[in-house]
Amino acid sequence: METKRYRKIFKPLVFSGSLIPLCWLIYAVYSDTVFGTKLMTADPIQKLDRELGDWALIFIIFSLSIRPLAELLRNKELIAYRRMVGLFAFFYVCLHLVSYVGLNLQFSFNELIQDVFKRNFITVGIVGFVLLIPLAVTSTKSAIKWLGGRRWKKLHKLIYLVALLGVFHFFMMVRADFTRPLMYMMIILAMLGYRFWSKYKRSNIDGH
Repeated sequence: METKRYRKIFKPLVFSGSLIPLCWLIYAVYSDTVFGTKLMTADPIQKLDRELGDWALIFIIFSLSIRPLAELLRNKELIAYRRMVGLFAFFYVCLHLVSYVGLNLQFSFNELIQDVFKRNFITVGIVGFVLLIPLAVTSTKSAIKWLGGRRWKKLHKLIYLVALLGVFHFFMMVRADFTRPLMYMMIILAMLGYRFWSKYKRSNIDGH
């Protein structure tokens, strides 16, 4: 009962908090349009595109960090928020893609296809997006039952590949300051390292 009560409080908080980046971007666009501010810089389309992509990657990293945090803090309750965070990651990835196709390409799918074949960072981004779709679709309890726990876990290990592709997409896109993609890469590699270490530790315990 205590656990359910806490979830009723914290799930709406996590949901609301996850919308803050989008609300800020909407406000920034509105402020620049109506009041003439420069919150979205001199190139608002590129700024919006990159901010949405950045937040998509941040939420992917958040979703990856939940299990390690739950294990290190010995608080399994944190796992209850992983699905919501993961779906918000997919939500921001979709917004990033819509921003690129809609604002940059004016919904020209011919140009999109050309970009996929000509520009490597677009190719990497689209591959990451396609790999994320089955993870979002199979995030429900009914999907876990349908796939079976073992197959579901194998499928959802793709999130690490998606995260790495997201970082490579970021690296290939920027031209000067690589601070953020490097930071994201280090965090993802650290979590991958923890995962392998945790698996090795469990196998040793089982072996004894």
